[in-house]
Amino acid sequence: MSNALVSLVDTGDDIAMKSADSTDTEDTTSEQAWGLVHAAQQGDTAAFGMLYDQYVDTVYRYVLFRVGDKELAEDVTSETFLRALRRITSVSYQGRDVGAWFVTIARNLILDHVKSSRYRREIATGEIADAGSVPFLAEKQADAGPEQQVIAMATKDELFRCIQELGDDQQECIVLRFLQGLSVAETAEIMDRNEGAIKALQHRAVRRLAQLMPNGLR
Repeated sequence: MSNALVSLVDTGDDIAMKSADSTDTEDTTSEQAWGLVHAAQQGDTAAFGMLYDQYVDTVYRYVLFRVGDKELAEDVTSETFLRALRRITSVSYQGRDVGAWFVTIARNLILDHVKSSRYRREIATGEIADAGSVPFLAEKQADAGPEQQVIAMATKDELFRCIQELGDDQQECIVLRFLQGLSVAETAEIMDRNEGAIKALQHRAVRRLAQLMPNGLR
């Protein structure tokens, strides 16, 4: 096993560590988004439209990976924002990006749709690419953690193929953490678990993902 994989399976740290400049930028973006939420709560429909533009790709990409059907993903994404609009007055700032709230609504809609049956998805890489940029499929960066580096080394085809081999919980954790770029706290909120459970689930999922990847990518 390569040094990169040894580091990957041994680390217990949060892989979402970024530079101070990056964190400051994300904090500013989150604050601006919550400002739009506040404006929408006061009846500003243009503000909600800006929220839609900012988060529609994130929601659609998550839904598409979960349901594996483009038309259904479009329907669920639309319903997500309709439900969000109806409930906009009920949401309040909790120190996290508002995108986690939108994804939580989408997740609940998906659970309603599939709760009576279980199935595996086959998703074309091109469809995910068309859904917008994927945070952790960007070119490997010097300050990336070991888990990010392993994922960044994988081709898109192999990455999505391997993710689909994971169990449902592990798959969702990887999608939220690596493909959506959400924090441990945001992922815990969406999956209705505590942060320690998410870190443990992530560790097991990435360890399994590393085992599934072709030898040339290890």
